[in-house]
Amino acid sequence: MNLEMIKQANTQYIGKEILYYLEIESTHKKAEELAKKKSIKNGTLLIAEKQTAGIGTKGRSWYTGEENIAMTMVLYPNNNIESLKNLTIELAQAMKESIKELYGYDLIIKEPNDLLFHNKKISGILTQCASQEGKIRYLIISIGFNVNEEKFSKDIEKIATSLQKETNKLFSREEIIQKWIEKVEKMINTNF
Repeated sequence: MNLEMIKQANTQYIGKEILYYLEIESTHKKAEELAKKKSIKNGTLLIAEKQTAGIGTKGRSWYTGEENIAMTMVLYPNNNIESLKNLTIELAQAMKESIKELYGYDLIIKEPNDLLFHNKKISGILTQCASQEGKIRYLIISIGFNVNEEKFSKDIEKIATSLQKETNKLFSREEIIQKWIEKVEKMINTNF
């Protein structure tokens, strides 16, 4: 993973600091631990090559194989909790637009937090917020995106896919992250 390429994104704060792991249980859990202590800067990304206990919505596990995106961002928006109403859908829309602009492919948003490609799950988004008296203390946004994964386990191969599996092409994870965080920062700055 070329972290310097990600840091070159046209953003003011998202992605300027990156914590990178070859293997971790969950970038989301680690981000929560760091955000609770406020020992991580606004806009920091946690990126892993492999997650051994990735989490999805409703406590489900999220599989992360090689050459995919397993990433979490930590934000400290100075706003009230009501402003997060459509956040997950807007994050999915930002990824849908990113893939369309970069490669011309149309992903389908399956509400509330999944993206599908050829009717198979290619991405999932998980958001978590801590608040106090209606004000946001921290916001954690995690995304799993199957980019260059070729083989999936038997239990998920019928429902999961990747860009490479569907198109027989290799894709740049860094390019996808860069484009998405640019859109996310613009959205956050507009909404917060």
